[in-house]
Amino acid sequence: MKTRTMTRRVFALAALALSAGAAGCPSRDEARPAPGASGSAAAQQGAAPAKKGPALVTISREQQASWVRNFNPLLAEGSVRFPTLAGIYEPMLVFNTMKGEYTPWLATKYAWSDGNKKLTFTTRSGVKWSDGQPFSAKDVAFTFALLKKHPALDLSGVWKFVESVKATDDATVEFALARAYVPGLSYIGHQPIVPEHTWKDVADPVTFSNESPVATGPFTEVKVFQNQVYELGKNPNYWQQGKPAVDGLRFPAYPGNDQISLAIINGEVDWAGAFVPEIEKVYVAKDPANHHYWFPLVGGMATLYPNSTKKPFDDARVRKAISMGIDRAQIVKIASNDYTQPADATGLDDSYERWRNPKAVASGDWVKLDVARAKQLLDEAGCAVGPDGIRVKDGKPMRFEINVVTGWSDWVRAVQIIAQNLKQLGIDASLKAYDFSAFFEALQKGTFDMSMGWTVVEPTPYNYYRELMSAELVKPVGEASARNWHRYGDKEVDKLLQQFESATEFAEQKRILDEVQMLYAQNAPVIPLFKNPSWGEYNTKRFTGFPTRENPYAKLSPNNPPEYLLVLTELRPR
Repeated sequence: MKTRTMTRRVFALAALALSAGAAGCPSRDEARPAPGASGSAAAQQGAAPAKKGPALVTISREQQASWVRNFNPLLAEGSVRFPTLAGIYEPMLVFNTMKGEYTPWLATKYAWSDGNKKLTFTTRSGVKWSDGQPFSAKDVAFTFALLKKHPALDLSGVWKFVESVKATDDATVEFALARAYVPGLSYIGHQPIVPEHTWKDVADPVTFSNESPVATGPFTEVKVFQNQVYELGKNPNYWQQGKPAVDGLRFPAYPGNDQISLAIINGEVDWAGAFVPEIEKVYVAKDPANHHYWFPLVGGMATLYPNSTKKPFDDARVRKAISMGIDRAQIVKIASNDYTQPADATGLDDSYERWRNPKAVASGDWVKLDVARAKQLLDEAGCAVGPDGIRVKDGKPMRFEINVVTGWSDWVRAVQIIAQNLKQLGIDASLKAYDFSAFFEALQKGTFDMSMGWTVVEPTPYNYYRELMSAELVKPVGEASARNWHRYGDKEVDKLLQQFESATEFAEQKRILDEVQMLYAQNAPVIPLFKNPSWGEYNTKRFTGFPTRENPYAKLSPNNPPEYLLVLTELRPR
């Protein structure tokens, strides 16, 4: 696929938007706007006011050229439409990163017993599915039974530590664990729950597209579904009285950052989680009263994944050398617009600050630019410079592709910088751009050389390191994996993680994770680049209730399930 330098186009479009003023630039679906669409600035200034329609919040969340109708909440997030996982369907708990605590949702409480080998949830009474049928603990037990029957749906590996699940009555569900496993709370609590009465007859839930969902979330009704736009209406039986306060959600298809940036700048989007260069100048300055953003550095880590099943990426010296050859300061300045900070050798973002091990930070010189040392490591790894200047390992030139999503302009630019940096080491790396679906499929199946990617944000770094280093999660290449895309496993890490699983005191948990961080710093399983901002832009011209710096009741970003559910239920028309 032909690639493009997207960031420069975004700057040009942003400048055009500033100079155009009220005239704006039309979005691709503006010719026939859906009810409630904000439209372009020019349309808003027309002589005849438009007939008032439903209050639909226009959101940009996924960046794809066209939509595929799939609302199966048991599939990986990138395979289904937003907000399937938390907004159409719902979990029992929602972890609030900004407050560091769980918010009860479909469950009102949970309790550990039997030496942390039993986890009991009390489910919420009075909840109905969108078709009017009652929700109960039996639906929870049914959902987890589906994951057991169809391992491809067990994205978090729940049945690796759960022995059995049973609903003892309509309001109680018990999980018996094979071993004490305190971190299992987030994996179990965050699982979207499906209704037994509609899913029991689904022949193959792995391939089921669930085009007309029956769910408990605030927005369950598919009102419009076209290639370029879809709209969701609110659940007629939602359990939170008076919520949602808005009539529904609208999702235009934007293929890349340049299009979405222009739509955000022109006020056509109410809520987004996108990279917008020079945001103060091109967005906030256009309408300071209504145009706002918030980018806390709690969005995980922008990471370069070397596929450890392919030589020479199985050699830690090669991974460290590649890392040492990357100019992170340049990436932060040019690709990320100085919105963030380079990674340290723990790979942790600011949401895990209290867990960070200073000794691991100090020991990880491989996250610092050092071309001379990088060349030395490659020499030691047997990667000799060939006659054409390209290094050779075991007779094969070190020519690799780095996968990235077409239109993710900050990441595209980052890969361009990385490819240029690596040429200094004698490594011929080239950018390979895909639309999101193809990119994500290659990432999950491990069919890549190196790939850009993100990391999970969970209650503790246990989950972060488990998904990057646990041998338990390594799957064969070609088999889809929701975790551990690079197929790296360390049994020593697994032993430490098992100690963490039964630890309840913070001091003991911290001691264990300090050791895990040291192993991460020693082995460089992946190459962390920079702290990923939790991107969030919002326009209060039509809707309010968004989290802000002053009122950080949750993350603003719509990019992290299930936390965005906390925002969807608070939005209200102005």
